[in-house]
Amino acid sequence: MDPQHLDRLDDEGTVRPTGTGTEGGSVATPPSDRTEVLARVLSSCRAVRRRHGGRPALFVAAAIIGVAGLGLTAAGAPSPVARAAGGESVSVAEELGMIADEQPALTGEEAAARLQEMAATRAQREDAEAAAAQVQADADRVAAEAAAAAAAAAAEAARPQAVLPVQGRLTSQFGSRWGTLHAGIDFAAPLGTPEYAVMDGVVLRAGAASGFGLAVYIQHADGDVSVYGHMQEILVQEGQTVRAGDTIALLGNEGQSTGPHLHFEVHDGGLDGPRIDPLPWLRERGVAI
Repeated sequence: MDPQHLDRLDDEGTVRPTGTGTEGGSVATPPSDRTEVLARVLSSCRAVRRRHGGRPALFVAAAIIGVAGLGLTAAGAPSPVARAAGGESVSVAEELGMIADEQPALTGEEAAARLQEMAATRAQREDAEAAAAQVQADADRVAAEAAAAAAAAAAEAARPQAVLPVQGRLTSQFGSRWGTLHAGIDFAAPLGTPEYAVMDGVVLRAGAASGFGLAVYIQHADGDVSVYGHMQEILVQEGQTVRAGDTIALLGNEGQSTGPHLHFEVHDGGLDGPRIDPLPWLRERGVAI
């Protein structure tokens, strides 16, 4: 830019050009020249905007605004507005690209439509989350049922198939005793000691019995019947299903008895079947005596 077109203020506040006249004095630049200066400044601004994508450096913008504002003020023209080459009044800041374009406001219908879209999206997400939670809950339930079934199967496999009828001392065995047949074996133990079903089965009888005072009869899967006598208290009833090791009574001294003990018999093949020696019968089923 030609230096003689740049205005400055002297000590008295008069606007004068930086160049000198023929006599070395300062000569004021006519308003038409100032307009030309501004046009050149704006042209330079547009070139800078094209090179820098509409974002000139701040110090360049400040310098241009200062020069243009100073020249326009001295010429008596409004400082924030310049007239472009085409005659349109524009802001210098606007020419420098420092004013953002106004965004059109949303209409009420557009805002409502966006809110409805957000609500629909939220509902879809909540439905998907609920479906995923249900799938997980079903999977957890199936896994829990499978684990419970596996635990039950393991417990069943570990459960003994046959047990001793009572924890006591063997005092009398099967055979002739005092001139008559002793058709079972006796276990001595303190009163109230628990008595157990020797194998899984169904209670055929439970109550008073001749000679025993009280007795329990249990039929097993192979048809044999086990008999328990002289108990103090019966804890099962007819028709009840029991498993090996279930407590069925408490040891007593009822009936024809010489002391607290359990009399245990086995009837082969049924309630009315022949009475057999319980010791080998128990041993065959894994019970050590």
